[in-house]
Amino acid sequence: MQPWQKAWRDGLAPELSTAALIALQQALRTDDPRLLQGVTTLPPPLQCIRDWAVEGACALGFCGWQGDGLRTVEQVERYFAKIRANTDDRLGGAPPCRAFLNWFDDTPRDQMRRQLLNEVTRELTQRQAQRAAA
Repeated sequence: MQPWQKAWRDGLAPELSTAALIALQQALRTDDPRLLQGVTTLPPPLQCIRDWAVEGACALGFCGWQGDGLRTVEQVERYFAKIRANTDDRLGGAPPCRAFLNWFDDTPRDQMRRQLLNEVTRELTQRQAQRAAA
């Protein structure tokens, strides 16, 4: 398992709502242009525009924006920071969230979409199986 996958499976995915994962899954399937690499949000998280509506976001920001109904740059930035901190606390050691974020930003888009879609679908399938078993 790659470091980014470990960070995703053991840290990030458990922090994300099912609605957030479904929104990300759809964006990955359709190559939604609002799913951005190399930035947290568009517009960027600057103090002077914190109340502006989000127009695009990275995978984590997208989950909060499209999956959990956040709307402003400030809301998505806070969500991103919370998910990241919770993941790093959960997994300990060197910031594990960074492994995922570096992979997400640096991997060619088609490859990233394919691999992350597999991980998101895996997580959603596991959640569905757990609900069915309960």
